[in-house]
Amino acid sequence: MLTLVIGNKNYSSWSLRPWIAMTAAGIPFEERLVPFETPEFRLEAGPAAKVPLLIDGDIRIWESLAILEYLAETFPAARLWPADAAARAHARAIASEMHAGFTGLRGHLPVNFARKVMKRPLTPQAAADVARIEAMWAQCRARFGGPFLFGTAFGAADAMYAPVVSRFVTYAVDVSRETRAYMDAVIALPAWTQWRDAAVKEPWLFAEDEVDWPQVHRA
Repeated sequence: MLTLVIGNKNYSSWSLRPWIAMTAAGIPFEERLVPFETPEFRLEAGPAAKVPLLIDGDIRIWESLAILEYLAETFPAARLWPADAAARAHARAIASEMHAGFTGLRGHLPVNFARKVMKRPLTPQAAADVARIEAMWAQCRARFGGPFLFGTAFGAADAMYAPVVSRFVTYAVDVSRETRAYMDAVIALPAWTQWRDAAVKEPWLFAEDEVDWPQVHRA
């Protein structure tokens, strides 16, 4: 049985990524949630002191994208990456772009499922990130089909952008009809509902001025 160590569901965008991929694909695993800002976190969070951390016997994998790659290799039937080579290359490219970029969006609109939905004016950098993501999603769905980025199956690329969906909802970001259709497909997943419902019930909620948001959201 795999074990996935995660942080607070309300805040940990990186934990959401492999969790929703595994849950949507039906990959069995044991969840181990370790809250931020606790003594247990440093003990459980792996060599990088970050979550998520996937444990498979003696194997330890950290970093969301590396976990997704390991899962794709270990569970090929889950089809986390597209079968077509061109689509698969495209999916890996946009997943890597999410992993390494969009710092304006991530810093300005941190994941917070429990926050009251309320618009937050975008900085120029965050607005540019939103425009790039919207264009990317539209291109993928037009080229590879929908309702997800690469057809009818929710995959690794979708998992990498799942926290962006939550950000767009939480901060009432103005998006196109095409973007909203993609968001609706992700939000309709039972795995999304399961994560969201658990997130808003967590007791470890911080006021926005009581936490180092960039540090938490690198976790």
